[in-house]
Amino acid sequence: MRPPEGPFTIPSPGEGASAGTSLVSLLHLCDSLFPIGAFAHSDGLEAATSSGSVSTGADLLQWLTVTLDETLRHCEGPAVRLVCEAFVEGRFADVLVIDAELDAIRPSSTQRRASLAMGTRLLSTWQLIRPHDTLDAFCRVRGFDGVRLPTGFAVVCASAQIPCRATLEGLFYTRLAATVSSAMRLMAIGQAEAHGLLARTLNRVPCVVDGVLQSHDPPHSFTPALDIAAMSQQYVGSRLFRS
Repeated sequence: MRPPEGPFTIPSPGEGASAGTSLVSLLHLCDSLFPIGAFAHSDGLEAATSSGSVSTGADLLQWLTVTLDETLRHCEGPAVRLVCEAFVEGRFADVLVIDAELDAIRPSSTQRRASLAMGTRLLSTWQLIRPHDTLDAFCRVRGFDGVRLPTGFAVVCASAQIPCRATLEGLFYTRLAATVSSAMRLMAIGQAEAHGLLARTLNRVPCVVDGVLQSHDPPHSFTPALDIAAMSQQYVGSRLFRS
């Protein structure tokens, strides 16, 4: 399918925002200050800490490793790559198909609701503070339906002319950093140790992003331990997080 002409086509680098502007936009999006409500979700980590499955720094490192190597590498990463490609080419219907797949692939209803809430809020907030004709066109096609977090992240980055690699690195950082932030509220772990574990995991992000960019596999997921923890969240007696 040929990309449509007119306002649906994203300008190529050099025709719009500079590389420096793109970086600033990405930093803005990745800042914990950006209001998408991520602070209210632990992605199942609260259930895992409550049950004792995650209680030490080594346990947390294993959780981060599975999140990076499975959830981000094989599910959210490929979805972001495909959404970036489709959005830049104006294939908005394909973006919505990928978004629906992201929803169907998640076994936990709380995770599905959390991703939808955060993705929709991210997109609506970005559209308000950084309006863009192509974003408006996409939202008209989307109608009243929301989008999942990886989809929203990819769409706003593509509209801001942020390269796909940087988009992936930004999403991976925000997802891993949010996990560590949750862990610091849920378990006995100091800031230095927690950020040391995050740094060890982030050191591997460029290699994992390479794998996403070089692969043509569709999004898929097999993280049974993390999924069971997410589905057990509703049974935690006194909860700090919604998911």
